[in-house]
Amino acid sequence: MAINFDTRYPSVDDLRTKAQNKIPRFAFEYLDGGCNEDVNLYRNTSELREVQLKPRYLRDFNGAKMKAEILGMEYDAPFGIAPVGLQGLMWPNSPEILAEAAFRHNIPFVLSTVTTTSIERASELTEGRAWFQLYHPTENSLRDDIIKRAAAAECPVLVILCDVPTFGYRPRDIRNGLAMPPKMSLRNILQVLGRPHWAFNTLKYGQPNFETLKPYMPKGLDLKQLGKFMDQTFSGRLNEEKIKPIRDMWKGKLVLKGVASETDTEEAIRLGLDGIIVSNHGGRQLDAGESTIKPLKTIASTYGDKIEVMMDSGLRSGPDIARAMACGAKFTFMGRSFMYGAAALGKRGGDHTIAILKTQLQQIMEQLCCKKVTDLPQHLVQ
Repeated sequence: MAINFDTRYPSVDDLRTKAQNKIPRFAFEYLDGGCNEDVNLYRNTSELREVQLKPRYLRDFNGAKMKAEILGMEYDAPFGIAPVGLQGLMWPNSPEILAEAAFRHNIPFVLSTVTTTSIERASELTEGRAWFQLYHPTENSLRDDIIKRAAAAECPVLVILCDVPTFGYRPRDIRNGLAMPPKMSLRNILQVLGRPHWAFNTLKYGQPNFETLKPYMPKGLDLKQLGKFMDQTFSGRLNEEKIKPIRDMWKGKLVLKGVASETDTEEAIRLGLDGIIVSNHGGRQLDAGESTIKPLKTIASTYGDKIEVMMDSGLRSGPDIARAMACGAKFTFMGRSFMYGAAALGKRGGDHTIAILKTQLQQIMEQLCCKKVTDLPQHLVQ
């Protein structure tokens, strides 16, 4: 679909700069940061950008087509909006902004268990096309109830998360007293006063809450109580015993996100999962881990004919999408990029970010003389 492209912000980096100037520091640092010393956060993008692509100019070429098929569904571009927690804290109403943009452009939107709109609302906005990512609860009854809600909302894909066996150690968030709502220290209050547009929209849309989890949560939790609730309610460590009942219960497509090894890929195949997302949680969990592009190459080449291989973490542009797909990813996802767009441009942010990525990817494919996204591996410089 055609949209009005805002030439002031022609890249995701431009949106990031604008977002930094529009939202309070505690919200931006939650979005932008990794864990520990941010080593893997930067490694993700820097090592991805070492991938080189080879053009083939002297060949017949009638244009590039970005349509991509994944898990039996066809989308208008080979990228989707990754799940992000606490979205409404970073920009009010942002999960709804992004879900609506994804629906308009026919790309996937993945809702996090711990974001600020509900499964039912995301499904309503996308006419049953939103995917849902499940943080694994400690209680089977809670797991089953959330999965039943996702099925009733007609989510076509359930994503289960394996890379949060513990919550990441994030010094910025610790210093900022991050909670829902954010702890209003004097420093945070001053940050809010310095961002009146964010404050006005927060008043307009109301205090953000964990809407999917709201039926299960005690009211009025402070930071300490929220942390205790999350620790008691969720156990992120997955194994065969936890995955098998989900596979038996869930009749749609089932995807494992956070895969970073051949061993876990083999286990996903053995347990009957439909796809995996090679990911390190955007560098927010294991600072000493590999960048996502490293395991992707091996996993895609070895197992790509047995399970659908996707990737997130570290992608920021159309060229990054092309690089990942050239290395074997059938589909890609981005989280921060879209949140920068929503924080920078509000209601227009989702559409504009999608337009940037589509335009960049189209240019790359035309430059390479690559007719369709499944041909991108033919252009990889080995």
